[in-house]
Order: sequence, then C-alpha cells, then structure tokens
Amino acid sequence: MRKGSILFICLLLLLSLLLPLSTFADTQTENLESRVLETFDPDTRTTDWLVVGSKFTSEGYPEQVYTKSWPEALYGANLENKDYEVLGVHVKWDRKGYNNIEIIPVKKDDEGNVVPNPIPIPGMVKKLDLWVWCSRFNYYMDAHVRDSAGVVHVLRLGDLNSIGWKNFSVSFPGSIKQAGQHVPFLKSLELVKFVIWTKPEENVNDFYVYLDQVKVLTDLFITRFDGDNLANSKKVQEVWGGK
Repeated sequence: MRKGSILFICLLLLLSLLLPLSTFADTQTENLESRVLETFDPDTRTTDWLVVGSKFTSEGYPEQVYTKSWPEALYGANLENKDYEVLGVHVKWDRKGYNNIEIIPVKKDDEGNVVPNPIPIPGMVKKLDLWVWCSRFNYYMDAHVRDSAGVVHVLRLGDLNSIGWKNFSVSFPGSIKQAGQHVPFLKSLELVKFVIWTKPEENVNDFYVYLDQVKVLTDLFITRFDGDNLANSKKVQEVWGGK
C-alpha cells in the first residue's frame, strides 16, 4: 500500500475521533410519526378553505361545500353517528386546455379580508398524503409546499382518472431543505395549497372532486441541548414576533 493511501486512512480515523458524536446523531436517529394536518371535520378543522378557478372557469364556478361523507377504506362503513365531513368542489370551464383550480387554506385578517393561511408541517417531513374522491376525469393533482427560505416546491400527487375514494401520496425529495447547521436546526415547511389541472384532451364540464384527511409521515426527533427552549419556533415568535 502506498504511503499516501496510509496517510489518508489515518487522517480519516483521526477526524472520526475528533468530531463529536452529535454531528451524526440527527441522521442516525428517527422518531417517525403520522400527523394529521387537516380533517375537514367541523370539530377538528384546521383552517378555512377557498377554491379558486383559472382564467376560463365558467361563471358561477367553482362551487365548494362541506358535506357529510368519508372514505370507507379509512373509517369503515357504518359511521352515520359520526360527524365526519369532506370538502367538495364542483367546477366547469368554458374551453379545454390546461385549466386548473387552486384549493387554498385561508383565514380572515384583522380587517376581515380573506388571506392565505399556510398549514405548518411539523418535524422533518418524509411523505404527504390525502384521500381524494375521483370521477375518472383525466386530470392530475399537485401539492405546493413552501420552505423556510420562501421557495415553493411543487410535488406531483398523481392522476385523478380513478373512480371513488383513493389515497394519494408523495415522498419529499432530499432537495427540499428542511435542516441547517445553525440553531434552530429545523427549517420547517408549510403546506400552501393543492392544485388540480385539466389535460387538453379531457372534458371540462361537471367535474366533481372531494378531499379528506391530509396527513404527513414526519420525523419528530430533535437533539436536545442546554437552552434548546430558546430555539423553539413558538418561543422565538413569543420573544421576537412583535419586534
């Protein structure tokens, strides 16, 4: 073996002894949990929702409603005594093409105006999923997620050309930055909206879709250190939010 190779191996061994174990802790330890972001149920609804159509949306559309229903694959069949609801959307467009509807979490500000209300996603998210009732239209659906730097990432959930309730999911690529080397280490994400797109060859009349239970699979493990309460996002907002 060459002297240069032996020296390189010795340097690697020395660095492994000098670097603290905490450098590797967060990549080796996981606490994966499933967290529901939105149920659409009246008692546990996270936010209000607004559906907005693109340029050629027919007059009076889109329509939206909360209605009593649920995916039987998720909750079972005989639940009439439960107060489960889903978000329903009905839309038409005046012409074929790449039309869309945006399904946006919103709230009212202090002046009564409707403004976006992105949903915070806890932890280091691995996967997002939701239940969608489809009516076999050849459309597709995206999820828009914003990182801590304000960059919005578009994740393809899938094609909506199935019938009835189906679970759609998407894994988060490593290219979406969720952690940094400075405190606070976690760079949280926000769910901005869902977007449903038509395809140019597909019918654009009487499209119905329903959404239920948006959730994530996320890693909630956090390395503890003395004073880590000062790095908590709620604490930061409490101390500095009014400055």
